[in-house]
Amino acid sequence: MNAEPFWELMETCRRQAEGRDARLVWLRAELSRRSQVEIVEFQLCLDQVTRQAFHWDLVAAAERIFGGRCSDDDFDYFGLWMVGLGGQIFGRAVLDADALADAPEVLALAGRSWRNWGEDWPGWELLDYVASEAYGLVTGDPDQCSEEFYASVQARRGEHVVSRGLAGERWNVRDEAEATRGLPRLSVMFPLSDDS
Repeated sequence: MNAEPFWELMETCRRQAEGRDARLVWLRAELSRRSQVEIVEFQLCLDQVTRQAFHWDLVAAAERIFGGRCSDDDFDYFGLWMVGLGGQIFGRAVLDADALADAPEVLALAGRSWRNWGEDWPGWELLDYVASEAYGLVTGDPDQCSEEFYASVQARRGEHVVSRGLAGERWNVRDEAEATRGLPRLSVMFPLSDDS
């Protein structure tokens, strides 16, 4: 599976199911109809796509959206959530982090305290496990397949491991002048409060 079929699958998933939980159910079922190799390839593609989001500008965007706080785990889950926004929005955000301001899911967060986001929370950790779960369904051993699945992913990845280091230059999203330059729209949408 390369990027085009991956994004087609993710777009179909968005059309077929409303909400992250329902999308996971749909995606797990869809992947479990495929071969073990295709499921592993889905995970490899997901890893490759999310790695594209490893840029300091997107870290700054996540920090701004989260009110100035964003742990490493929050950022990992934020990248997976961005995948769930679809290929077009994801691709635009990788090129220009401030393009996230156009995403309906981001617009829905603006003006609301992160404490009240509930189901709208911009993170999707469970997307990273859906292929492993589907693999378990295909092998008939959903509880014990995790090790085999990740060994298969690693074997297929081979020498094509890309560094998880962040691209670009780190900058301070709390510096309003820098934030206004780097994220003009997100800075307006998500002003930092004194307790951030």
